[in-house]
Amino acid sequence: MTWLDDIFDVPKPVIAMCHLQALPGDPSYDRQGGVTAVLGHARRELEALQAGGVDGILISNEFSLPYLTNTEPITAITMARIIGELRDEIRVPFGVNVLWDAAASIDLAVATGASFVREIFTGVYASDFGTWDTNVGATTRRRMAVGGEGVRLLFNIVPEAASYLGARTIADITRSTVFNCRPDGLCVSGLTAGAATDTSILRTVKDNAGSTPVIVNTGVKASNVDEQLRIADAAIVGTYFKTDGIFEEPADTTRVQELMSEVLRLRRSL
Repeated sequence: MTWLDDIFDVPKPVIAMCHLQALPGDPSYDRQGGVTAVLGHARRELEALQAGGVDGILISNEFSLPYLTNTEPITAITMARIIGELRDEIRVPFGVNVLWDAAASIDLAVATGASFVREIFTGVYASDFGTWDTNVGATTRRRMAVGGEGVRLLFNIVPEAASYLGARTIADITRSTVFNCRPDGLCVSGLTAGAATDTSILRTVKDNAGSTPVIVNTGVKASNVDEQLRIADAAIVGTYFKTDGIFEEPADTTRVQELMSEVLRLRRSL
């Protein structure tokens, strides 16, 4: 039993991504539609995902591309407004992710009552967004300072669009992260959103994570969810749930139901 059981009350939970459209200040922000349009899109996404039977929701500013590692205040403030307006419509446990700003993500979680945060908390990387540094000691102390000790931290240990500056193996990184940083979960990703997660890397992380839950973070589909969840403890799914599996398209309840039916079949076999 882990905290996943306490929050989701099902084995192998599936957490669906609710991708917010570009926000004020983002390059692709729709000034004419404004925040009202972003809110409307998020409401439709939320309903489509919940109608399909997902176990949780992770709300992120996915279309704020290209991402900042230190976001402008307007990003988390706008996300807080949107989540506040949707709060009564969220029927499953939810988390937040202000890409890629760990402190802002924690602040947003505390402000909105989110149960968990997914972020890059550890490591130094060469990334599409420049050299990417972190300070997990400061970030975890911030969680305590703002009263967020109940917010679970999911460490993306294989981040998207980035590689470690250093020669350590993923097995060593997993063991040292668990020992030194006490993550609540470890997320294993492919290159980008929707890209398949390497099963061998997922297995290596799981084999070296001890009792820390491992989450497969990208590329989960109806055709591979059984294989991935026989290794991982949970899955985060975004792109597959979109119309025709296209990242930019809206969520499609039929595709959600298709994947969740495979998950239910897996659960019955456990």
